[in-house]
Amino acid sequence: MTDIARRPGRGADDHSDADDPSGRLAAYEARTQTPLDLLALATLWIVVVPASDFSTAHDVRVIVLAIQGAIRLIYAADITIRSILARRHTRYLLSHPVAIAAVILPPVRVIFSLRLVRSVFRRGHLSRFLLAAAVLVLNGAIIVYLVERHAAGSDIHTLGQSLWWSVTTVTTVGYGDYVPVTPAGRATACFVMAIGLLTLAVVTAQVASSFVTQGPSQAERLPEDEAATPEMTMADLDQRLARIEELLASSQHPHRGE
Repeated sequence: MTDIARRPGRGADDHSDADDPSGRLAAYEARTQTPLDLLALATLWIVVVPASDFSTAHDVRVIVLAIQGAIRLIYAADITIRSILARRHTRYLLSHPVAIAAVILPPVRVIFSLRLVRSVFRRGHLSRFLLAAAVLVLNGAIIVYLVERHAAGSDIHTLGQSLWWSVTTVTTVGYGDYVPVTPAGRATACFVMAIGLLTLAVVTAQVASSFVTQGPSQAERLPEDEAATPEMTMADLDQRLARIEELLASSQHPHRGE
């Protein structure tokens, strides 16, 4: 996943060609972007919550720390391989500070990935956006459960309660039966609420766009149908008027003869 979106223009293209003259770097990024995106989204809650908050059991904390370390190693291997494939190794590393920061703090890879944001919000990718939003909401529910379950005054003690809270929050219903009380829980709640508002806006825009797109195609077909109908109607009227004139003329001749 490239952490910095390449800006259009001659300068961006020149740097890309200079860093990847053989095209191997672009091929590697194309193969690894989607798996790394999914990994970053699916493991966001693991790297956000401290290992001490998962369980009081020592073996669970060791497993969590091992998973966090494995994620950092994967990101480190990714940026290392990309820098090796690039022609100017040091220059490539310095031009991708977010990828380096993600090795230390993996959530940075999701939060500051402009490429991921652009791919999710691209037109026609509504299913991808909804999938990413659902994964992020699930992450929020797990984070709130981990930070709230032992907090004083908290009413969220099970994962089911946290999931119910996340659903009511992301849909902007907000029954208020479950409320986070810790600073981390409230910060996550703001994040979930933002996802809900953003999802509503994106879905509304997609639906409106589909109606707008269908409008011109219907308008193009409509004149043809309308044009055919007046022609047939006028022809029928001409025939009927001609017959009426003939009947009137024939009805007037006998009176003249008398």
